[in-house]
Amino acid sequence: MDNLSDTLKKLKITAVDRTDDSLEGCLDCLLQALAQNNMETSEKIQGSGILQLFSSLLIPQSSCTARVANIIAELAKNEFMRIPCVDAGLISPLVQLLNSKDQEVLLQTGRALGNICYDSHSLQAQLINMGVIPTLVKLLGIHCQNASLTEMCLVAFGNLAELESSKEQFASTNIAEELVKLFKKQIEHDKREMIFEVLAPLAENDAIKLQLVEAGLVECLLEIVQQKVDSDKEEDIAELKTASDLMVLLLLGDESMQKLFEGGKGNVFQRVLSWIPSNNHQLQLAGALAIANFARNDGNCIHMVDNGIVEKLMDLLDRHVEDGNVTVQHAALSALRNLAIPVVNKAKMLSAGVTEAVLKFLKSEMPPVQFKLLGTLRMLIDAQAEAAEQLGKNVKLVERLVEWCEAKDHAGVMGESNRLLSALIRHSKSKDVIKTIVQSGGIKHLVTMATSEHVIMQNEALVALALIAALELGTAEKDLESAKLVQILHRLLADERSAPEIKYNSMVLICALMGSELLHKEVQDLAFLDVVSKLRSHENKSVAQQASLTEQRLAVES
Repeated sequence: MDNLSDTLKKLKITAVDRTDDSLEGCLDCLLQALAQNNMETSEKIQGSGILQLFSSLLIPQSSCTARVANIIAELAKNEFMRIPCVDAGLISPLVQLLNSKDQEVLLQTGRALGNICYDSHSLQAQLINMGVIPTLVKLLGIHCQNASLTEMCLVAFGNLAELESSKEQFASTNIAEELVKLFKKQIEHDKREMIFEVLAPLAENDAIKLQLVEAGLVECLLEIVQQKVDSDKEEDIAELKTASDLMVLLLLGDESMQKLFEGGKGNVFQRVLSWIPSNNHQLQLAGALAIANFARNDGNCIHMVDNGIVEKLMDLLDRHVEDGNVTVQHAALSALRNLAIPVVNKAKMLSAGVTEAVLKFLKSEMPPVQFKLLGTLRMLIDAQAEAAEQLGKNVKLVERLVEWCEAKDHAGVMGESNRLLSALIRHSKSKDVIKTIVQSGGIKHLVTMATSEHVIMQNEALVALALIAALELGTAEKDLESAKLVQILHRLLADERSAPEIKYNSMVLICALMGSELLHKEVQDLAFLDVVSKLRSHENKSVAQQASLTEQRLAVES
């Protein structure tokens, strides 16, 4: 290592004199020393103060530039050397060198910047602000024949694409075109995997999704799926998963999804449909998720239901009832839920037997499946009185809903169960449904739902409770009393933060409760008149009007 001390001293002199031959010799010695013992050599270099001289050596015309950049890249493999490299002002001259025509300089410069900024979001953000993204995209286009440079660009893209601030810059370049062009040329699995690692974070951006679709990425992905679908080699299975996952990701953008749907006639849409009946779980999953993504607007949903998608999804669910694949169940239920949103689809899906298919999963213990099952049923019965009545009289379903209303660990399942309970009453307006819910112990959950932090859920609960009070007050009064409904209504009316519709529906409910002696007494014991009379001057006309009516009713009944 004494030789190293001599080299460092000599380097200080030659760096100032700029005698290229001696400089090259010194730099080669440093590279050799770094190759033998990187950490110890790095510590020596840091202690020598030579780092400060490197920025002046990073000049485009010099024959030593590639060596200097290579040394910086080697030093920056050590975490403790990264900040000193930044403090020595090396980032700016390195970024300038990305405009070089020399491929070796470009390669070593890319390595140096990559190692200095490794794992540092703030330094990577600095590079983005300095405009390295358009420069690197241009390099990829020019030097696509150079495997090492291409790899360097891909590694850089992979790191930078993780930052949200990079997406806009990437979107303003032709990165999509370049990556797809490169992808088409790759035969080796490892090289394709590298490109995938860049595509995945980039495809989270909607503008880039569309660019990738326009550049023909989807055709490449479909080809991979076709090639790998029957293989049982581990790397092929992994590639099939990556390709089909990326395909689904591209469908998350509204424009890219609509472009690929092509009115339901598109080749891509047809190919994705063929995945659903396949025997490959990964393809079944991707197919169902893709349908759920295509089903994000009414036009697409109506077209798909009219063209038999529901039967395909029900067949798929049927294959996964006993010990089925949970992710496939979840995806197929997601698709059915989305398809059930347009009004015209509900009756068609009900007569196709979707409720029966979905109810087979009532025994599932998996919260994601429970959540989608509840959402699908809720969408299906919206404004469908007959279906709501049929489901509302299904004791097994109602008992399971009451059980899930207590799923404290799963807020989503708990919320959806409450909403479905309320929906069964609101859409059926049926005494039998109310009796089933009372007998199963569901009333207390509807009362609790009236205190939800979500106005929409509060409202749904109050409307359901008003129907209970109007249709089956005698059956429900004891449960309403023990759930402290009257006290809750008093609180909702007195609370200034309650939304106007909550106040309105609470007063409607108070009037309906007067028909029960038990609850009437509770209303009299609380000073409802004071609270209600204040609401007569409420800025919302409907609330003010209902306050007058409620006040009269309370006065008469007292």
